[in-house]
Amino acid sequence: MTELDLDGTWVIDPGHSRFGFSAKHAMITTVRGSFNDVAGEFTADLEDLSASTVRITLQTASVDTRNGQRDDHLRSADFFDVERFPTITFVGTNVEEIHEGAYIVTGDLTIRDVTQAVTVPLEMTGVMVDAFGVLRAGFEGSRRVRRRDFGLEWNMPMDKGGVLVSEKIDLEFEISAMKKDAQAG
Repeated sequence: MTELDLDGTWVIDPGHSRFGFSAKHAMITTVRGSFNDVAGEFTADLEDLSASTVRITLQTASVDTRNGQRDDHLRSADFFDVERFPTITFVGTNVEEIHEGAYIVTGDLTIRDVTQAVTVPLEMTGVMVDAFGVLRAGFEGSRRVRRRDFGLEWNMPMDKGGVLVSEKIDLEFEISAMKKDAQAG
């Protein structure tokens, strides 16, 4: 594959991607979750990375931690308030290549109508034509954020000190993208 294979518009394949998060619970265990309803695309211009674009939308009601009671609490006004804020969005404002196959994507992350600039390191894990002739690219990355920066304030103090939910949340990205309008030949 050459660099030119990456130029163009790519659509995120939600069935083969994970947009997740992890947080400490009760200061002792890690709880992981993800959003199951995801849409997004990016346009790569490797000759002029400043012309590249990224837009991703997560449906907050699709939060899934494998625990229905916890998921309902995350959907409530204490956390995502899905009735008022049905989406989380990321709109890229800058893409930089830091070394071959590794990128820094800077953009505006909006949760609960609070927008903060975040920088996400992504590593390309491969480019391949799948069994159906579709050109795919894989990316992985993570980023730690403070949930209070996005209006996610709810917490409960623990009897012996500490809090129920950690202040810092790790965002986790495992992305499979398909080249738009491109079938390999």
